[in-house]
Amino acid sequence: MSEIIVVDSFDYVIFGGTGDLAQRKIFPAFYHRELDGQLPTNARLIGVARSEISAEDFRSRVEQSLHAFVAKDLIDADAMARFLDRVDYQRVDAQELSGYQELAASLAAAPDRTRVFYLATAPQLFGAIAKNLSAVGLAVGQQHRLVLEKPIGKDLASSQQINDEVGQYFGETQVYRIDHYLGKESVQNLLALRFSNILFETIWSKSVIDHVQITVAESVGLGERAGYYDGAGAMRDMVQNHLLQLLCLTAMEPPQSLESDTLRDEKLKVLRALRPMSSADVQQHTVRGQYAAGSIQGEAVPGYAEELGRESGTETFVAMRAMIDNWRWADVPFYLRTGKRMQERYSEIVIQFRAVPHDVFANAAPEQRGTPPEPNRLVIRLQPDEGVRMRLMTKEPGPGGMRLRSVPLDLAFADEFDQRFPDAYERLLLDVVRGNRALFMRRDEVEAAWRWVEPILEAWQAAGDSPRAYQAGTMGPAASSNLIDREARSWHEDMPSSVMRDVGRASNVN
Repeated sequence: MSEIIVVDSFDYVIFGGTGDLAQRKIFPAFYHRELDGQLPTNARLIGVARSEISAEDFRSRVEQSLHAFVAKDLIDADAMARFLDRVDYQRVDAQELSGYQELAASLAAAPDRTRVFYLATAPQLFGAIAKNLSAVGLAVGQQHRLVLEKPIGKDLASSQQINDEVGQYFGETQVYRIDHYLGKESVQNLLALRFSNILFETIWSKSVIDHVQITVAESVGLGERAGYYDGAGAMRDMVQNHLLQLLCLTAMEPPQSLESDTLRDEKLKVLRALRPMSSADVQQHTVRGQYAAGSIQGEAVPGYAEELGRESGTETFVAMRAMIDNWRWADVPFYLRTGKRMQERYSEIVIQFRAVPHDVFANAAPEQRGTPPEPNRLVIRLQPDEGVRMRLMTKEPGPGGMRLRSVPLDLAFADEFDQRFPDAYERLLLDVVRGNRALFMRRDEVEAAWRWVEPILEAWQAAGDSPRAYQAGTMGPAASSNLIDREARSWHEDMPSSVMRDVGRASNVN
């Protein structure tokens, strides 16, 4: 068991405290930290929203959420009581100054402790909240920190406007732009795999790697969130942040250290090296899709238009081929894919190595040689069943020739590490208190991602094409297979979650 590190005393003020993100993710994450003894005795969690409810009613809501989103075997009566004693509530309208004055008065008793303001709200409120916090003296000094949830804008211009508005009142070192994928244990392990094993770093380049695949597949649909999502789509909701961050961590050069700006400098270099797409490139190297009615695990589910209540041109699926123009990755395609209502829920990074230059077994009789040598493949499973799998060629046991077979070498984290894997928010929430910005996005990162994504969005809009339909419960439209098939490659889909569960138990990381 690792050593318990208790952070300094803090006040965590959660704007949007009655909302889905706070109730489903943020408060359960803090409860897990309570359970592990990582919270100081006098830390406070203050929910903020417009609702006219009492603090006691708010604590009841939080308690209900904990019972809904925390595993039953982790519900401890004493820990629950301690945790709820930390929870308070204050009514604040994000755009009215009076509520902020009351909030400042309630925080005044401990002026020197770290104060974190988590904005789990619509991004168009970020500027107003920052302005009003500043007006009541809650923005000056490094002990005041602001956490911004994605999406930060819907395009480059709106992102710059939001950052400008926030930047008038909070310095860049006070702002933490959160992408929860960066807090996942398996994503952290990608850094360890790359930069603490000389075996991988020496082969991590175009000379040995044929291509890279990054897939974030979700089996859920949009349901009641369809109205919100219709203004975003898969490109803004997933590619611009989650998938590009995974691409950066996969492709970046070794940083001099894990100090926050050193790490983020290397990610920024990758974003700036992404080859811009012309309109012709967008037509050839991207695929948009939208799920139609189908079935997930034998249960009939509606299509996106049915959930939305009208026809829509918003994509719920994106597949694309990206290129990085630098010495390490020249001519190595990165295939990105994400979608809703897909066959399975999983996220993975696949490193496909090149074929052996010469098959020394080619002259063996067919009945004696087995499978021809297949290129090695490294699969880093991010969720569920976190682990690393490497496919290698080996000889089948027994006499009668050199019969080859591709077999996996598996590291299932759940089997190797006998402990619960913390949720990504558990790490990131307390990293803000610690002042560790390494896993948060810097402004220039966010804007570099928008600069690459925006021409693709504009090309789609100019073309006027509707997203290609795909049946719920499949792996996307057929065109996404053609995107990679025409280059004599194929999506990695031969490792379903049922197989992965044979080598490791599912964790509760989302």
